[in-house]
Amino acid sequence: MIKAKNLSKNYGDFSLNISMELPEGRITGLIGKNGAGKSTTIKSILGLVVPDGGSVEVLGKEAKDLTAKDRQNLGVTLADSGFSNYLTVKDVANILDKMYEKFDKKTFLNRCREQKLPESKQIRQFSTGMKAKLRVLVALSHDAKLLIMDEPTSGLDVEARNEILDILRDYLAENENRSILITSHIATDLEGLCDDIYLIHNGRILLHEETDVILSEYAVLKPSVQELEKLDQQYILKTAKDGFGMACLTNQKQFYAENYPGMVIENCGIDDLILMMTGGKKR
Repeated sequence: MIKAKNLSKNYGDFSLNISMELPEGRITGLIGKNGAGKSTTIKSILGLVVPDGGSVEVLGKEAKDLTAKDRQNLGVTLADSGFSNYLTVKDVANILDKMYEKFDKKTFLNRCREQKLPESKQIRQFSTGMKAKLRVLVALSHDAKLLIMDEPTSGLDVEARNEILDILRDYLAENENRSILITSHIATDLEGLCDDIYLIHNGRILLHEETDVILSEYAVLKPSVQELEKLDQQYILKTAKDGFGMACLTNQKQFYAENYPGMVIENCGIDDLILMMTGGKKR
């Protein structure tokens, strides 16, 4: 659904250069700290930012060659996008009805009711969470094959974030051929949602891994400085100081559990992965 190869963009001190793929029927997460390059990547894929180099294919075509009909199969949510605050949900429905061939007004309005979005109130009267839900419902309102979502849960409380993630899960469950590319700096949002994860830092992809593999096979070892010197380091990805000892990121938890029975081994979440991969040193 998306293929980016050596996609590059330069902004003064910041440069982006990434390669990534999103297969059909997958939810892929692009994670990283603020300023890592997530939004630049998304906007370059969408053609909202003109890349300096590399290539991007979307839905089997070069991004620059996408026609208006092709774009009917795209659903997009950007943090800085949305409808005028003086429109109502009914107004939005009427606009979408003219924009998209496969838009079903009845289904859209029913989904808005399910999410407690009043049809006749102006959007300016909505809470932050209500506006975020409306943006997501608009993106999936026309049976898009591919959703591209930049930080759709940013700035929301836990309940609102979970409601949006449930909307996305339900949407993908309706049709196994749909795909989603979603960015977030909130790692826990993506642990239970994404099939695989790309970690971006300073405009570069540091790691690409299946989410299940991260949660089952990655770990953080906690050896003392003395223990570190005796540790078989063939599967150590990054190390960092941790209090009076060391923290070591590995993708072979079972190996160390079997060969170092006294070692403190902690399960690795995506937050731990980000911290170690962006802040640790390579052995």
